[in-house]
Amino acid sequence: MKYYLYHIPGKKIGVTSNLKSRVTEQQGYKEGEYEILMASDNIDFISTMEVELQSKYNYKVDRQLYKNVINNNSMKINVTEATTTFPVPANKLKGNLMDMIGLKWETHLGEFELTVDKIPWILKNIIVSMFNNNRCYMYNKAFYEEFINKDSPTQPSSQQDSEEDTMFGKIRSWASDRGIYNKGDAKTQYLKLQEEAGELARALLKDDQAEVIDAIGDMVVVLTNLAHLRNVTIEDCTKSAYNVIINRTGSMVNGTFVKDDK
Repeated sequence: MKYYLYHIPGKKIGVTSNLKSRVTEQQGYKEGEYEILMASDNIDFISTMEVELQSKYNYKVDRQLYKNVINNNSMKINVTEATTTFPVPANKLKGNLMDMIGLKWETHLGEFELTVDKIPWILKNIIVSMFNNNRCYMYNKAFYEEFINKDSPTQPSSQQDSEEDTMFGKIRSWASDRGIYNKGDAKTQYLKLQEEAGELARALLKDDQAEVIDAIGDMVVVLTNLAHLRNVTIEDCTKSAYNVIINRTGSMVNGTFVKDDK
């Protein structure tokens, strides 16, 4: 197989075995907008040259050599009840997914299938593993709600729920981009939560509605991140709590709901 080391001026240096698919179709650059620096059938050589030239020309250097992330169309994903994990760095995921169109895998929510139209969503909602930068994952429930549940006539869902799921996904993506999941921990998030709770208390005392909204929103963000750092989701935590309170009975006493003793 022939491997091409290509250069998109001002953008990147990369390697591919299919220029049309990787550079033109996936990245949108036509012939004349990129250059071929070299070609070789030696994947070890071309992989080494890629990172050397990326460094020399001050481009972002890939964390893994090209040869280590090429899977010859046999990406072995890891599926748990909560997540689907891809064994490649986030910056290499798009190319690997394009090579795996048609891939199907089983989850507790049913069979998932990889199609071209789903790749942008996966890339937007992917999260880098806090334990291994060369692995990234997505939440099965979010994928299910986006591509399966909303199209099922037997599984009605509200527009509000869909928007909330998307917002939690955006929060996790934001936190991942800023290194909160790689460098932070649940204890620091808990301290942050106490800080935001203090902000909420002050806003309530001042009867400042704008500050109340801001503080509640900040607390939700922190709780979303704290849950993620404990390898659960804010959605699952909320669902668990709701399942506990749904049949709870009690009465209001001095402005507080007091549950019945059982």
